[in-house]
Amino acid sequence: MQDRIKHHLTDALLMAYSAGTLPEAFSLTVAAHISLCDDCRARLGAFEAVGGALIDTTEASPMAAGSLEATLERIKAEGTRVLQGHAAPRVGGVLPRPVQNYIGGDLDCVRWRPVGMGVRQAIIPTARDATARLLYIPAGAAVPDHGHRGTELTLVLQGAFHDEIDRFGPGDIEVADEDLDHRPVADAGADCICLAATDAPLRFKGLLPRLAQPFLRI
Repeated sequence: MQDRIKHHLTDALLMAYSAGTLPEAFSLTVAAHISLCDDCRARLGAFEAVGGALIDTTEASPMAAGSLEATLERIKAEGTRVLQGHAAPRVGGVLPRPVQNYIGGDLDCVRWRPVGMGVRQAIIPTARDATARLLYIPAGAAVPDHGHRGTELTLVLQGAFHDEIDRFGPGDIEVADEDLDHRPVADAGADCICLAATDAPLRFKGLLPRLAQPFLRI
């Protein structure tokens, strides 16, 4: 797959992921792409090395009593699902390891819900500051024309789609912001499965998608 990946993560996203400042849904999507992409995994390693060097040269600050215990309890409570295997290649199946860690397996564990026109989705539980979902788009079908009120990351896991920007195949990730209005269309052939993360509701142009939007949490 690596040889076919043409669309990669931005430096800003990789640095924010390395620093741990991304919303959980974005961290999951970034981790899933990194598990598929040697290029982005290597770039992440470089950013982490720089961050480690900066920590080594920074004067240490005293820690409050119980800080270590509190940190360990928080890690235990929140889990480490995003981090598990994020630098390792796919373990088999369609879904990358970070996604499998969240849903407990591959596609046979996904609870799809119809959203119309043959498109299905499965929302992945994450923190409420952003939303992650798996999207199933039948070959040749289109997602309604929409813009963005924030940032949307879309990682292709199977099949491909094209829009006003380019064509995106397996492993490719599209980073969309408020400047992009598009109408993604799945290529003919294999059905398209994507992992998408958003930090704000989409801005649909059609009346029906706008009416359904609150119920579909898109």
